[in-house]
Amino acid sequence: MTIRHIVAWKLAASDDATRSVDAQRVISALRGLTGVVPAIESLTVGTGVVAGNWDLALVVDVADLAALDAYQNHPAHQAVLPLVRSVVSERMAVDIDLSAPAR
Repeated sequence: MTIRHIVAWKLAASDDATRSVDAQRVISALRGLTGVVPAIESLTVGTGVVAGNWDLALVVDVADLAALDAYQNHPAHQAVLPLVRSVVSERMAVDIDLSAPAR
């Protein structure tokens, strides 16, 4: 089983300069989890490229639900959360089992 953890955020800042700085801060912090959080098999994070959609997205693949729990509760991940929460206005998340048959 592989679990794909997908999160998207809308940034709170109304001006483009602040939004850009905030996005880069979040991206840098999240990329810094690679190699630090053992449960992460792959991590991709970046800004949206289509106006009107969500501003930032994160995709993390982990081995199973236990690894997802280990990732979410890892101290390095927990340390990033205050930064993320301080610059976003909305969040959505979904976790999918990549090995599950299509329905």
